[in-house]
Amino acid sequence: MPHFRTYDDAELHYRVLGPADSPLPPLVCLAGGPGRDAAYLGDLGGLAAHRQLIIPDSRGTGASPAADDPSRYAFPQLAEDIEALREHLALERFALLAHDAGAAVAQAYATRHPQRLTRLVLVCPGSRLQGELPDDAREIFEARAHEDWWPEASVAVQQLTEASDMSDVRELLFAAAPLAYGRWDESQRAHAATEGAQLGPVPRAGFWQGVDEQLRLALLSGLREVTCPVLVLTGDRDAVAGMRAGELVAASFPDARVRPLHEVGHYPWVDEPELFAPVVEEFLHGM
Repeated sequence: MPHFRTYDDAELHYRVLGPADSPLPPLVCLAGGPGRDAAYLGDLGGLAAHRQLIIPDSRGTGASPAADDPSRYAFPQLAEDIEALREHLALERFALLAHDAGAAVAQAYATRHPQRLTRLVLVCPGSRLQGELPDDAREIFEARAHEDWWPEASVAVQQLTEASDMSDVRELLFAAAPLAYGRWDESQRAHAATEGAQLGPVPRAGFWQGVDEQLRLALLSGLREVTCPVLVLTGDRDAVAGMRAGELVAASFPDARVRPLHEVGHYPWVDEPELFAPVVEEFLHGM
């Protein structure tokens, strides 16, 4: 795998998917979790068919080594790793896509380096940075109580709040996984089966460490100065982040729009790749 040296001389790795001779600008893609191996992004529903995707492994995930200093796992620090990747790739400006918790990294990056972004795509983001945790995800989950998987998933969700043993957590995550998808078919099951092994407990635990209220508000305030166009994608069956969180995130930027996707959960490129990829590509096409 190709690698780059970041600000503290750590050697981090990334993957490159898609045609090297594409006339389209590359798209840097950030995984969520937090602390999940970026392999779960796949090729983002075929986005790699026409342009290169640059997919970094954040510290302690995938092929990238664990951080010597646990504070390096905090998302504002992870944003500085993205700046080091940009310099390594010699990109003056670039488009950035982030999923789930990766959206917090992307927002921190946008606040600190707004002049470097041409487009920003945030896929099913949470709104903890915005200081609000809407409860519509729970409403979406409860609205699906008629589906066969729901009773087992409902119990697993409750047990996850107290589980500490990672083997138990991994089993419970799979039992609860259907709530993250628009439907529970073969492709969704296969995708969900990878989650447990891909999670890094230490990077996950460190993601919000050291981010106090003062820093949160400073980052949030900085988003008002981000002038690049922003697209926020939400799924009407996303019982992980819900839809309201995406609306709150979009409202933090001066030039953002929300695009709800129908019958889509937390992983829209898995549920509806033929819908997801064209929507993203259309937005990027203005670059």
